[in-house]
Amino acid sequence: MTVQIKPAGRVLFLLFSSYFLFLLPGCSKKLSFATSPVVPAAHGSVRIDRDKNENYTIEVEVTNLAEPKNLQPPRETYVVWMETKKNGIKNIGQLNTSSGFFSSALKASLKTVTPNKPTRFFITAEDKGDVQYPGSQVVLRTGD
Repeated sequence: MTVQIKPAGRVLFLLFSSYFLFLLPGCSKKLSFATSPVVPAAHGSVRIDRDKNENYTIEVEVTNLAEPKNLQPPRETYVVWMETKKNGIKNIGQLNTSSGFFSSALKASLKTVTPNKPTRFFITAEDKGDVQYPGSQVVLRTGD
């Protein structure tokens, strides 16, 4: 017994199949930063996606972050660190900071790509952005 699909059914089947094909690569994971004892008003998240080359795209967004020079002790920049199971902890870049036009709240962001699968993220205040190891002043961290 053969089942024939009518033209209208084919169209629906193709639309339904296409929806899932576009949905799967777009699946993303979002991690939130825990409240910080260093900068309690700061909050943010990390969004992790996979691109067509199977790399991980990472977008970090943080708001209400104090200027690093206002911390005790004062620092120059914020550095985002990624922890992986296979490759340990890596500096993935400095946060780009700005304040809004109608608000004095400091916003910070970072977008990057990595071939390594991330497990956790944290942000430290540093004197230089190109440090190879995180300092002791952890400002924000995602859960385990």
